[in-house]
Amino acid sequence: MKFNNIKLVAIALLVSFSAYNCSSDDDTPTGPTGPNFTGTYAQEDQMGRPAINTVFVEMADKNAFNTTIPSNQNAAFQSKFEARLLALNPGYTTNALTWDAPTFTGALATVVLTVSLTGTTTFFDGTNVLTGRALADDVISTELLLIFGGPMGTDNPGLSDDNVDGNDKAFLSVFPYLATPH
Repeated sequence: MKFNNIKLVAIALLVSFSAYNCSSDDDTPTGPTGPNFTGTYAQEDQMGRPAINTVFVEMADKNAFNTTIPSNQNAAFQSKFEARLLALNPGYTTNALTWDAPTFTGALATVVLTVSLTGTTTFFDGTNVLTGRALADDVISTELLLIFGGPMGTDNPGLSDDNVDGNDKAFLSVFPYLATPH
């Protein structure tokens, strides 16, 4: 009998605790009602194209690169990117876009993600380049192809593809579009 009374007290406490926490008072905001933009903010990171930042920006330049506004990045970093490109692929002449080293590394050194509002949205589909980025775009393979693939995209086949051809789960057709984690 004593055990049943303890169970009843525990259930009563659980019900009252639940009722208290499910009250309609939750609809009244008690904390901040919007973002607070007071104070001083500083650019800390530019990872619009994380693989480019990781591969082409040397550790000694990370802070400077990440805090340089995009309109100044080409002048400040293009030659360093070109040196890194030629160190990675000494035989580089042009890539599948027919871009020579200065043109290609100039595009890489400016971290601006562009989006086509009227045409194809893709990272690279063989014709369109940097017109946006679709979830299914194979960004790493594209970057490897453009760095190592040469003018026809067929040079260095062992280096021009990451051999990851898709996700292990399909993207959703509605927001949030990404598949649920395992």
